[in-house]
Amino acid sequence: MTESFLPELEARFLRYVQIDTQSDEASLAVPSTAKQYDLFRLLERELREMGAQDVTLTDYACLLATIPATVPAVTLPTVAFLAHVDTAPAFNGTGVKPLVHRAYDGAPIVLPDDPRQVLNATTCPELAGKLGHDIVTASGTTLLGGDDKAGIAILMTLAAHLLSHPEIPHGPLRLCFTPDEEVGRGVAHLRLEDLAADVAYTLDGGPSGEVNYETFSADKAVVTIAGVSTHTGTARGKLVNALQLAAQLILFLPQATRTPETTDGREGFIHLYKLNGTAAVAELHFILRDFELDGLQAHGDLLRAAAAALQAGEPRAKVECTITPQYRNMRYWLEQEMRPVELALEAVRQLGITPVIKPVRGGTDGSRLTERGLPTPNLFVGAYNAHGPLEWVSLQEMAQATQVCLNLAVAWGAQSQ
Repeated sequence: MTESFLPELEARFLRYVQIDTQSDEASLAVPSTAKQYDLFRLLERELREMGAQDVTLTDYACLLATIPATVPAVTLPTVAFLAHVDTAPAFNGTGVKPLVHRAYDGAPIVLPDDPRQVLNATTCPELAGKLGHDIVTASGTTLLGGDDKAGIAILMTLAAHLLSHPEIPHGPLRLCFTPDEEVGRGVAHLRLEDLAADVAYTLDGGPSGEVNYETFSADKAVVTIAGVSTHTGTARGKLVNALQLAAQLILFLPQATRTPETTDGREGFIHLYKLNGTAAVAELHFILRDFELDGLQAHGDLLRAAAAALQAGEPRAKVECTITPQYRNMRYWLEQEMRPVELALEAVRQLGITPVIKPVRGGTDGSRLTERGLPTPNLFVGAYNAHGPLEWVSLQEMAQATQVCLNLAVAWGAQSQ
């Protein structure tokens, strides 16, 4: 069955990734970049053309639609599937040129627009298991956008298939496409009463078979350092250089532990991802991540202690550390009601695939939705190496993900509330 999805998945995915939808953390607009509407409006038009109902692009930039139930029962749960339209600001997303590498033969894939970018067993060991797959990459100078346009293509293909096959038994389904997930605001404005679902799944995962019901808990931290600015010609004894103090703060923090590049598995980290400023004022932006709340608290305490030590060492400066919550580990809620996860695992098994339960070293829109009361595990989409030029997807794994969603729709159609 999955092979039949391939032509439509490929056509949709190649079409969607060529639309630049990068989000912008510095923007307070909703969505953070107007160009996200380019994809929203295309999806809105395509949903209407395929016969979806209640197609609505909200004033808070979420696109919603309904696939009506084909099972005549009023007590069936409503299931929502979500994907985000934006791509990460971390790497260039303008001018994406997708390339399909047919029936991957195991040889290195050299990306033509920057031959230094090579997919091989070193840069991506997962490729070894994808012999015969159709691999999609960008051309070397942009990200691909599989995160999360693979999820979008999967859900649009699912919708088209269900709407053209009313004989498939399923309950009411909702589709939701969100903005700004990559800057932590994907479902910040989504009204649960508008989504009108009892359970949901995000399509924003990685390798085939993965089902995620555990994510990092996350905080954001900003350390602001105000120095003392003066003319460099008469600076002796007067100048307090905020950038020099920023460098000291970084050195106060662990270098061999607690960073993304030195941790894996269930280890959390403190990640400095942006530094800007002048000798007068500098800002350091961090993300704090841990699977457990006490670990997250420890990361915040360490950063606060470093800021306090910097302040004590240079009282003429002003050092402020502000930490704000982002999202929490969805496990805390899902472990109280595991039916959404159990049905997802069974939907994977129906493909003859052994499901993989893996904690996400990151977060999804589902983390926030679950915390708000809507159980929302995350499903695989066959995407790898996100946020950089070596990003790629397997079309065959996208087809498997489409079938998993179809299996879930049928499974929930057999449930009663």
